[in-house]
Amino acid sequence: MKKIASMVALTTLVGGTLAGCGSQPANQTGTTSTGPVTINALFMKQAGYSEQNINDMTKAFEKDHPNIHVNLSFVPYDSLHDKIVTALATGGTSYDTVLVDTIWTPEFAKAGFITNLTDKIPAGMKADAYQPALQTVDYQGQYYGFPWLMDTKYFYYNKDMLKKAGITNPPTTWEEVATDAQILKQKGIVKYPLDWSWSQAEALICDYSTLVSNFGGQIVDANGKLVVNQGGAMKALNYMVDSLNSGISNPGSTQSLEDDVRKVMSQGQAAFSVNWTYAYAMENDKTQSQVSGQIGAEPMLGTTAAPFPGSSVNGSMGLAIAKNSKYRSQTLQYIEYLTSKQVEDQYAQLSLPFYKSSLKEASVINTSPEMVKAASVQFDHIVNRPAVVQYQSLSHILQVQIQKALLKQESPQQAMDEAVKQWTSQQAGS
Repeated sequence: MKKIASMVALTTLVGGTLAGCGSQPANQTGTTSTGPVTINALFMKQAGYSEQNINDMTKAFEKDHPNIHVNLSFVPYDSLHDKIVTALATGGTSYDTVLVDTIWTPEFAKAGFITNLTDKIPAGMKADAYQPALQTVDYQGQYYGFPWLMDTKYFYYNKDMLKKAGITNPPTTWEEVATDAQILKQKGIVKYPLDWSWSQAEALICDYSTLVSNFGGQIVDANGKLVVNQGGAMKALNYMVDSLNSGISNPGSTQSLEDDVRKVMSQGQAAFSVNWTYAYAMENDKTQSQVSGQIGAEPMLGTTAAPFPGSSVNGSMGLAIAKNSKYRSQTLQYIEYLTSKQVEDQYAQLSLPFYKSSLKEASVINTSPEMVKAASVQFDHIVNRPAVVQYQSLSHILQVQIQKALLKQESPQQAMDEAVKQWTSQQAGS
């Protein structure tokens, strides 16, 4: 989930994908009128493609489809889930297409909010897409949308700071990060070498999920049991707590979201961070950053338990069609266009395409060679957050309990034991 930029509007429509799929209605219900229609689309505004990007994409689509007008709405990510539920839960028709996070697909599909589009996804897309992108819209083997925003987190570091500290290469393990951070701190190069998005929000779970995987753990085991109070999951939380206690992580991290972290890195106030794709471009943009040209990107780190490269959280999102949309055929044409390879490649600066072949093309590589190199490795090492229908509830429990450990209100073990207790009790009562 999260990036920003503006690009030149796409002036040519690529018809192959649209012609192969858009000529059929998305569902037997919903009008197929060829007269002018307006469809309503809901997106997020603080990350991923910028509002300007989406406006430009949409204008290009409308130019090629003069009978389809798209009314765009944008809300912050943290409001997006509830906005969708409020609009669609009672059979509403406020939106025809909505941006769906990977963690919401099971909930929305089971509730009947969104349309099964399994037979509408082109074979070429399925063959060329990275699996984590397809998993974003998958529920029980069926696709309830098209993959669109392929994203994960990367390890970012300040090259100049490492050079000043005499550190030749960026770390490849979290143990090395702790060692290098102490060197940076002791030499007075930066007060808090590490900065994180550990506010009580989904951002915290994204970082936590990544670290749990890096330390060889899991959140939910193969039997669906919550196991955050043992093994690699406890090692990850202990690492988080220890980094705060030792002063290598910024204490403000417990109140920060991803864009706060991006700003701290851009101000030269941190040497290391993990963040989404968009942060790299902005941190290296001289109009927005005091350290442009100094920020490097690497695949996620490993540990002695799980060697480099480590897995990183799946932050991908897809475009779904509301079950009660009156214009499913026209909406399908719109999302086919936005998710086409040509449009994905055109807007690759802040969100890399989910097509494997795209990352081998010079036009995409040249937008950000270092980022594409890291992504080419990272896209094969992705970890999903638990695919449970009641994910929002699970995430809330974990957010609260992890924060209690980070803020020293409970020991890490006490906090995670309580998380398991609450989730187990909730499942027993459901």
